[in-house]
Amino acid sequence: MSNQDYSVRQLLEMGACTNCQVCADVCPAVSASLDGQLSAIYRMKGLNQVLKGRGGFLSRLLGRKAPSSEEWKDFSNTVFRCTLCGNCEEVCPVGIHLKDLWLSLRQDMVHSGHYPKKINMIRDNLAEDRNVFAEDNEERAEWVDDMRDPPVDGYIREKADIVYFTGCTAAYFPVAQKIPIALVEILDRSNVDFTLLGKEEWCCGFPMLGAGLKDMFDTFKTHNLEALREKGAKEVLFACPSCYQMWREYYPDEFKISHATQFLTELIREKRVPLQELDLTVTYHDPCDLGRGAREFEAPREVLRSIPGLRFVELPQNRENCQCCGGGGNLEMVDAKLSAQIAKRKIEEILSTGADAIITSCQQCVRTMMTYVRRNKISLEVLDITQLVRRALRE
Repeated sequence: MSNQDYSVRQLLEMGACTNCQVCADVCPAVSASLDGQLSAIYRMKGLNQVLKGRGGFLSRLLGRKAPSSEEWKDFSNTVFRCTLCGNCEEVCPVGIHLKDLWLSLRQDMVHSGHYPKKINMIRDNLAEDRNVFAEDNEERAEWVDDMRDPPVDGYIREKADIVYFTGCTAAYFPVAQKIPIALVEILDRSNVDFTLLGKEEWCCGFPMLGAGLKDMFDTFKTHNLEALREKGAKEVLFACPSCYQMWREYYPDEFKISHATQFLTELIREKRVPLQELDLTVTYHDPCDLGRGAREFEAPREVLRSIPGLRFVELPQNRENCQCCGGGGNLEMVDAKLSAQIAKRKIEEILSTGADAIITSCQQCVRTMMTYVRRNKISLEVLDITQLVRRALRE
């Protein structure tokens, strides 16, 4: 075993932790479970012990032992029961890049053979089906058939300037499929020339990094880039913040990239989206990857303010302080109960605003919050911002 999964910067940053525990105060997993062992500070201490136990001859001379199998198992529980929301990094007073560190730590755990069995399922699904849910990738654009008036070409065109990269969740989950349907109807109404990739769209890579499977990523990245080049594309459009964030950070700067909120803002400014009045009070949930990750807070709010009659109230914790919905970091696959506990706290905060609907800009956030709302028969509408704009379109 070695420490090769960490950059030099990360190895230096590990020694900068002051044990202030501010990260534990804002951790959604800790708040929902009341388990301090899920906190960043506990994880950091465990990581330092692991690294010291690998120190070679000097460590053995000083009597430092590598973790036992039972200690590895306990540590794995805190490493993978994290939503990767980035709130710990947001509040860290010494500026440690904690989210990147957790991704490297997960990769280390996989290389070391200490990880939840569900990770094997994620790996197999991606390797065999090119998506994290083990669905037939040939059916990635079948949601188009559920539209009221689907085009003959199914939006899969030979060439186009813009490619709409749908994402795995929106492609396969009925609850989330309403998002791409709403977005393409808005694009049609605005006379935007675009195409889907269909079966040529492979997972963006985010679930791989979250599962510690970064070794798989280059194959997927290379394929997706070539698929875009084949279309002659100049711009890639995402409704999924995680896909958008992956392309921002891990793909080459070859194409212009836009999140749906940014793209809609431009269309509305150009008066290409005719909007009618909506009598609705809404609040807005900042997705972790779009907000804290990409620092995009204004575009979705500008879209909301552009809808006549809409009343908008902020959540008590918003923008960079917005609390995770519980749907990130592959947590639902690893610990569905903890994911639901985090969603419960999120819904309680939303209900405190008195809003009729919670609006977000993430298919996974919609899926996670709507699942909790439906299971618990809560009177609250959960919508992606594309669905809200589609509702406001003047017929």
